[in-house]
Amino acid sequence: MRMNPWKIGLVFFVGLAVRLPALTQFTSDELNAPPSTARLAEIEHVAATSGWKGLVPGLRALAFHAYEQDSQSAEAWLLLSRWAELFATPEPQYFSQWMEAIRTAKVGHPNMLTRYNVLKGPLGDRLSPTLQAWLLGNTDFSAEFFSTVSPCDLLINTFDILNELQAQYPEKFPTYANLALAIALVYDVPPPPNWPHGQVSASLLPRTLPDPAAAFAFWENADETGQTMQPLSRLPASELKFVVDAAAPLSELDWAQHAVHVLTSVNWLGGVYDMVHYRADRVQQAQYSWPEAHYDLRTIVIKGGICVDQAYFASEVGKAKGVPTLLFVGAGSDAWHAWIGYLDHNGHWQLDVGRYANQQLVTGVAIDPQTWGPISDHELKFLSEGFRLRPTWRQACVNADFATLYLARGDFGAAARAARVAVNYEPRDLAAWETLLTAQQRLGTSPTDIEATMSQAKLAFQGYPDIEAAFTHALAAIMRARGETSAAEVEETQFAHKVAPERVDLNIEHAADLIDQSMATDSVEIQIRTYYSVLKTYGQGAGMEFFSRIVQPFAEHIKTDYPKDAYNAVRAAQKVLAIDPNSQLDEQMQELLTELKPVNPD
Repeated sequence: MRMNPWKIGLVFFVGLAVRLPALTQFTSDELNAPPSTARLAEIEHVAATSGWKGLVPGLRALAFHAYEQDSQSAEAWLLLSRWAELFATPEPQYFSQWMEAIRTAKVGHPNMLTRYNVLKGPLGDRLSPTLQAWLLGNTDFSAEFFSTVSPCDLLINTFDILNELQAQYPEKFPTYANLALAIALVYDVPPPPNWPHGQVSASLLPRTLPDPAAAFAFWENADETGQTMQPLSRLPASELKFVVDAAAPLSELDWAQHAVHVLTSVNWLGGVYDMVHYRADRVQQAQYSWPEAHYDLRTIVIKGGICVDQAYFASEVGKAKGVPTLLFVGAGSDAWHAWIGYLDHNGHWQLDVGRYANQQLVTGVAIDPQTWGPISDHELKFLSEGFRLRPTWRQACVNADFATLYLARGDFGAAARAARVAVNYEPRDLAAWETLLTAQQRLGTSPTDIEATMSQAKLAFQGYPDIEAAFTHALAAIMRARGETSAAEVEETQFAHKVAPERVDLNIEHAADLIDQSMATDSVEIQIRTYYSVLKTYGQGAGMEFFSRIVQPFAEHIKTDYPKDAYNAVRAAQKVLAIDPNSQLDEQMQELLTELKPVNPD
């Protein structure tokens, strides 16, 4: 594995040997191989007596040296330095960073705790010496951990869960380490009140996750006794998290394992979805919330339900059988709909089970149980394509990680080179492109060259409209900054035509951004002008999503001080949007007009 095509001397290494505080010498030959068991034991001993903090700079320097010598061991030394840095991080500092990440990502919710058990010591104290030693010596798991963990993971709780699972199941833990990691990353904070969907009360579906140890035992036993349809010991945590995020109690999942018999066809969960007969009477009566006294899997099959109940049932049955599943909710031309996605037996994600083609649905929203926020469109496609399971992706990540480190220490040239190597390994490494562009800006690279890099990145993501949209609008902004307004408009218009109508949601997303920005900064006169411009450009033939993202919020925003303008704005939308009589969109449009009309008689 060749890490980079250049070599840079490192002042830290004066001769063939180097010494870290309280450790014996490191030789160049030793650094050409992953850390030995004896060396790891020595490092752990020093950390146990003196702490991890003093070891971090030296271990990081060793990682840089291995990388700059094109050593295949660079990843192992990098991971060792990352564990040391994480173990040395004081819990109060980490907790503050986590809270900021939650605020930035906007994934906080009412079910989160108001008080947390934050200790004064470093994060590493959460882990037993046995688990620390196992983590440091397991490069594959370490790579899985650092590629999966996010800033929104509360590692204080994640480490506690990992520690508990390793202590309770020491013999099973190594085989099912990724399952343990998935549980630890999902169960670190409670799920939100609208999960897995908002059309059932909390009294009927409490929105709680099972005990971590009980969950581990349930799926591990199911896998070993042949109850699962996926090999849980071989799936990555990035997919297993869509198994362990079950909303149904383990007792119901056990029932599903034995009572729901399915075939091993490609679309077997489509049959499970249809096991719940559709209650058209509920839709006719606008009874969208679950009306029965219980919301368990057996009752759903007996009573029937609407699309969201069908999707819930199928996704929970899939999880019971060890199959990663996603529940989607999306807006169609005139109504909302729910369907599911799942990982089939060939390792491919099927993302449209129960999705009706005649509904003209935009891309739906699914929840990422690791952050409890929505999964981005490109993340879903990344999952379906599976390229992140290939060796080239892992090599790209190593180079991207070093690029980030070089950027942090101000070596922008090295950061740009490492990031370029990363995207050469895998052009879909978004973080590497972002680091490359940042490094070029810090280096004072010419605007023309930066624009060329941005165009290359846009080309790399031409199959991922939500990412391509971001690069398109960034390129347009550069053009406008140098006075090329017409060229910028052409750039954005071409993209809008390219993605419509299949990805009309992206045009709506951009339109919503324009409206939101105008409402936040412009005078009301300009806001109204922007609204009608957006309605004319993006609203023609649009449906529920445009109404809920643009029309309704704008009318609500101005109705108090400008009631007539609010009413007229909705009436104008009524003439432009595609609205079927007696549809859900028609009903909501009429309700909004009725709300506004008393102060705006015709």
